[in-house]
Amino acid sequence: MPTHTLKFPTFTGPLRQVAAAAILGASTLLLGTSMAHAQVEIKLGHVGGPGSLFERSANEFARLANERLGSKGKVVVFGSSQLGSDAEMMQKLRLGTLEMALPSTVMSSTVPAFGMFEMPYLVKNRDHMKKIEAEVLRPTLLPMAEEKGYKILGVWENGFRHVTNNVRPVVKPEDLKGMKLRVPQGVWRVKMFQAYGANPSPMALSEVFVALQTGVMDGQENPLTQIYSSKFQEVQKFLSTTGHVYTPAYLTAGARKFNSLPADVREILEKTARDVQPYVYKTAAELDGELIAKIKAAGTAVNEPDKNAFIAASKAVYEEFGKEVPGGSDLVSKAVALGAGL
Repeated sequence: MPTHTLKFPTFTGPLRQVAAAAILGASTLLLGTSMAHAQVEIKLGHVGGPGSLFERSANEFARLANERLGSKGKVVVFGSSQLGSDAEMMQKLRLGTLEMALPSTVMSSTVPAFGMFEMPYLVKNRDHMKKIEAEVLRPTLLPMAEEKGYKILGVWENGFRHVTNNVRPVVKPEDLKGMKLRVPQGVWRVKMFQAYGANPSPMALSEVFVALQTGVMDGQENPLTQIYSSKFQEVQKFLSTTGHVYTPAYLTAGARKFNSLPADVREILEKTARDVQPYVYKTAAELDGELIAKIKAAGTAVNEPDKNAFIAASKAVYEEFGKEVPGGSDLVSKAVALGAGL
């Protein structure tokens, strides 16, 4: 049986140059495609709903970071608990299956010293918070978080928290007696509301609307931006502007995953996290002014509580924090002192 050998043409002269150019062009195209596929995708998850401060903050960070990153990487934001609850996302950060998240209260469950921000009426205003960030949080708490596997890139805001419920207006702590109140993950928020006489239960934010709607919970506590964006005003009769806790939010990465990113990408992300902070504070202040009126317009009654009564009822929580958390008393004392004159 005859054997046939396939013969390929040998190019010479101008045809050889054309063939070489074609091969080079194809190689360049393949290399370009490979490089495009190598672009780093940085997923950023948060629990905030549409219009929330979390959403606005994360989107502004992504916009600015992507502008600076160019072809080096891309930040993609997933809000509304799409990537899990705060606790679930914290776990994913440690495992390296998620690049970034925006936790708040849950940080105190990971690093006990962060519980200082669970102390009632500790932070007076945003200027006070800036001082605490510079002199307490960054030099002391951020290294503690890194020891646990977390790299905090930016200190943003969740906000001043207030109580909503379907039972009665809350004027004094005793008005909370027996009230089934949803709180976020964090032992000190539970202890605080127990001290006020309520019956607090930790629950993921994504589950709260239905819990309020069905009466599983009588009420909850959150910043105005979370209350409004989660539409709690549709299922709550009363909003009491207790302002009992100011909660920072922490733009957080898993330390190991973050350190594996190219140095220039890490530098851009860290700088952008800091640069976005003024936007976060400005937006938060504007929302504070706007949302009370919107919540009232939705039919929720709004009242101003007796904050001095709440401060007096909070003494035991401060004492317990000082005893249970190593160095806790000193952290709180330093933070309080930074608020003198503000």
